[in-house]
Amino acid sequence: MAPGVGKTYRMLQEGRAEAAEGHDVVIGYLEPHDRPETAAQAEGLEMVPRSLHRVGTTVLPEMNLQAVIDRAPEVALVDELAHTNAQGSVHEKRYQDVEDLLDAGISVISTVNVQHLESLNDQLADLTGVRVRETLPDDVLKRADEIVLIDLTPQDLIERLREGKVYALPQVEQALGSFFRAENLAALREVALRQVAEDVESRRLVTTSTPIRGQPETRRSLAFGESMLALITPDPRSQRLIRRAWRSARRLGAELDLLWVAPPSLRTPETDPRLVPLRRLASILGVELIVEPGDDLVQKVSEVARRRGTTYVLMGPPTVRRGPARLRTSLVERMIEAMPGVDIRIVSDRSRLSEPGNER
Repeated sequence: MAPGVGKTYRMLQEGRAEAAEGHDVVIGYLEPHDRPETAAQAEGLEMVPRSLHRVGTTVLPEMNLQAVIDRAPEVALVDELAHTNAQGSVHEKRYQDVEDLLDAGISVISTVNVQHLESLNDQLADLTGVRVRETLPDDVLKRADEIVLIDLTPQDLIERLREGKVYALPQVEQALGSFFRAENLAALREVALRQVAEDVESRRLVTTSTPIRGQPETRRSLAFGESMLALITPDPRSQRLIRRAWRSARRLGAELDLLWVAPPSLRTPETDPRLVPLRRLASILGVELIVEPGDDLVQKVSEVARRRGTTYVLMGPPTVRRGPARLRTSLVERMIEAMPGVDIRIVSDRSRLSEPGNER
């Protein structure tokens, strides 16, 4: 749920247990954070030398991916799964290094905090007031044979912090007054517990359900044949809607598509530079972004929904203009009339609360 709960310590314990059973175990990368108890757990385990990368006047150590592959252990311990590698590394992100190790037949034990999951980025920023910049695709966890939640009560974690077991003592008071507030930790713990429960449920669905096959054009392949279509625009706030839609789709065992109905006046909407961050997020989450020009939103959404076998349409709150408040009702009613049997869901946007006229 947070730094300091003992993830790295537990990873090393797992590695020692594997070694004790006769398996060939190495440390691919370790971040002990100057914690003596953690460093002690690494004693006796082989550590593959790191690669060094000079960035300006700073030298940054990173996992030497090729050296670990050449060493070819049975198990590699790789800390900080969501880490962004230094410039000049083979991959931008450490989880990509881990995928290479798995593809090379090397089992990996790694660590990650729940706030590093891409789909939770907005939710946890709202809860904690801190936006995490290092994220990884949620689907990376699907490759894991086992997920272990290192659970600790907020009170116990705060006590560890006060004892200097997480950060150096001069940093403790600042940490307690910001990220490590008890209410933040309680919220993070709840999200972490829910994440593991959802992972267990999604694995159960995958292993016990028979895929439902639709028409050739219909992408409907999961447990209950559900398919979602999230309506987006090039507005950066659509990233929040995409993440919410992705998590909703995961809970339902549904496919997810993203649709932007672009103004016909745009000659090449597919290359609109405003779509770049949205395409990147779609790629991270493993969903398809569809761009369709059209001047009638409802008609175009209806066409795409039929083509894709959509059972749910998700959209942000329609813009309510000054004057008669008919826009929201009219749009939703037109959607319902045009797509019988398709559920329409309006996803709230907390970021709008800070806009003038929306304060509580």
